[in-house]
Amino acid sequence: MSPSMDTKDFVMSLARGLKVIQSFDKDHEMMSLSQVAARAELNRATARRFLFTLNTLGYVNSDGKLFWLSPKVLELGYSYLTSQPIVDIVQSFVDQVSAQVGESCSVSVLDGTEVVYISRRMTRHIMSISLNVGTRLPAVVTSMGRVLLADKSIEELDEILEKVQLKPFTEHTLVNKQALKDELLKVRNQGYAIVNQELELGLRSIAVPIYNKRKQAVAAINVGTFAARISEQELTGSILPCLQNTAAEIRAVLSVQNKRTLLTPSEESELACPEVW
Repeated sequence: MSPSMDTKDFVMSLARGLKVIQSFDKDHEMMSLSQVAARAELNRATARRFLFTLNTLGYVNSDGKLFWLSPKVLELGYSYLTSQPIVDIVQSFVDQVSAQVGESCSVSVLDGTEVVYISRRMTRHIMSISLNVGTRLPAVVTSMGRVLLADKSIEELDEILEKVQLKPFTEHTLVNKQALKDELLKVRNQGYAIVNQELELGLRSIAVPIYNKRKQAVAAINVGTFAARISEQELTGSILPCLQNTAAEIRAVLSVQNKRTLLTPSEESELACPEVW
């Protein structure tokens, strides 16, 4: 459960500053003060103060009329990557799987209703968009997202599905929430997920969860391929065992790490509140 904003410990100014940064995206690379204010849901005076501060700190550039993010913003994401040993751990395994099966392989983590790529090895371009470290995709229409969602409790799953707005990316996309929930329960029982052309026509992928020592899914690893190249039977017959073995190897490495690895929200809480140990 996420912490409430209705508390004295919540810093609203920090939240608003982050919202200003998040207002920029590929469709809004450069914006005027009024545009930033509108997208961040702030008045002009407040938006101006945040932009001035971000500009002074080097996170935003401006020509006096328009504003855009500077490369320094990447430091925020880099801080995450360098603080999570799993990022360094999984890359060699991703390379190994990709070389073994001859297909693209990726690892991602769950962030709310989206998966975020933290490692990738591409053998061929299989999607209309580029998938790189940091790319976000809707969890419900990705194989990695589904194995991570399937690990949630029924209560958590219902809460997440309540927030999701299902839309048909293709004619094959599951857009009925009960049908999607049934599919996630199936994924939970079988231990893997196959998504067949639900995100993009011609794309088929299979994923398995990566567990920590507490048997909690902290990440997922998948192989994506052209639907015309590999059938679902081939995915489960040859690629699935490879992914399962690799996930087990990654779990073994994570279990012996002396440093803090990728933690689940409950583990983060235990670190913050050691008295619960």
